Amino acid sequence: MQVTLTAPPRLLLVHAHPDDETLWTGGTIARYAARGVQVTVVTCTLGEEGEVIPESLRGLAADQADQLGGYRVGELRSACAALRVADHRFLGGIGRWRDSGMLWEEPGRAGALPSAHPRAFAVGDLAEQTDALAEILHEVRPQVVVTYAADGGYGHPDHVRAHEVTMAAAERVPDVLRVFHAVPSRDRIRAGLAELATAEALPFELPDPADLASVPDESITTVIDVADHLPAKIRALRAHGTQVRVWVDEWNNEDGPGAYALSNGVAHPLTGTEHYVLATGDPAGGEQDLFGGLGVSGTEPVEPR
Repeated sequence: MQVTLTAPPRLLLVHAHPDDETLWTGGTIARYAARGVQVTVVTCTLGEEGEVIPESLRGLAADQADQLGGYRVGELRSACAALRVADHRFLGGIGRWRDSGMLWEEPGRAGALPSAHPRAFAVGDLAEQTDALAEILHEVRPQVVVTYAADGGYGHPDHVRAHEVTMAAAERVPDVLRVFHAVPSRDRIRAGLAELATAEALPFELPDPADLASVPDESITTVIDVADHLPAKIRALRAHGTQVRVWVDEWNNEDGPGAYALSNGVAHPLTGTEHYVLATGDPAGGEQDLFGGLGVSGTEPVEPR
């Protein structure tokens, strides 16, 4: 059934740490922001437990000065500017919940640390966290909400908790017409890695496709074309310099094949599509547009201010 919206389109995304908004959904955010959609990003922690890539900044790490979270706030602001996000929130207020950290259990699959910080998001009060997000949802009234799948995409306990909080909070807000889970496409990862294998100057380790978290493409309900917005995503990735390295072929010409790597130096291909599974709501019209069938799929790009 076609739904005619009586308010401007609003998209809200819930992410666990600074940089997740860009890694998982950066192209989508840039695409919809460029089309006049009100985009709100909610970040659940400051990413205090992240590993630091630049040698000169490693003193910020949790096992040293423990100042990484504050530094990453600045990185997040720069990334949001690159993606044209005007509305960013920290769940519960800045610093309310701390990055829970994680351990790699196997390639592409993370698990929880043996002991959690007292303020760790993954072991925080679920009811309090849900209330905090529900308050934002009631204020913003998004028609579309995005978060992770039940496994958090690759098992990170903060991603799993973000999923739990988002699904519980969205149930309370009738304005939310659809909830999507951002997922990595198995086919696109394989194709992207095959393209990277032909590049001569790739500075990252090329993994086996099975070592990167992904889902079968037959489970994907929505594919968003973000090819025109890869330059914005790349700028946002580069803003997260403590966590991400970016490489683009053809002497850094952003039209060439590209990749990013986290602190482990393993290549992840940059692709022109981002992928989602519809978790709740009417699927009609949503195959290539998060708002498709909701009366706003024809929203046109707007000129930058």
